[in-house]
Amino acid sequence: MSEQVVARESETPPCPQCDSEFSYELGALLACPMCGHEWAPAADAGADGLAETAAGDAASIRDAVGNVLEDGDTVTLVKTVKVSGGGGGTIKVGTKVTGIRLAPGGAGGHDIDAKVPGFGKMQLKSSVVKKA
Repeated sequence: MSEQVVARESETPPCPQCDSEFSYELGALLACPMCGHEWAPAADAGADGLAETAAGDAASIRDAVGNVLEDGDTVTLVKTVKVSGGGGGTIKVGTKVTGIRLAPGGAGGHDIDAKVPGFGKMQLKSSVVKKA
């Protein structure tokens, strides 16, 4: 008898930075153990059908789970964020930030301007927040 081997498609997409096939879910994000890169599943065009192909949606900023963000939205952090410079410290998971402003093309992928309680004005990455 001949056995038929069926290749199972990976449940998570390969890493966009190093193409490693060993990516895994890390909360609302995907992570690569080979290079340490973390990304939102919506950033992968074929992940869950969350990325839209319309021209207007291509420029929109999405949160860690794929929701479209707008100026004035309230978001919560889905990952603890280390704050560098100034006093340093960390912003804990679940911190609620109100009245965000979108800043597409921000330095280092920081595309949200916000006033974080206890820290003041700062820039955040959309991949570490979820629309509340």
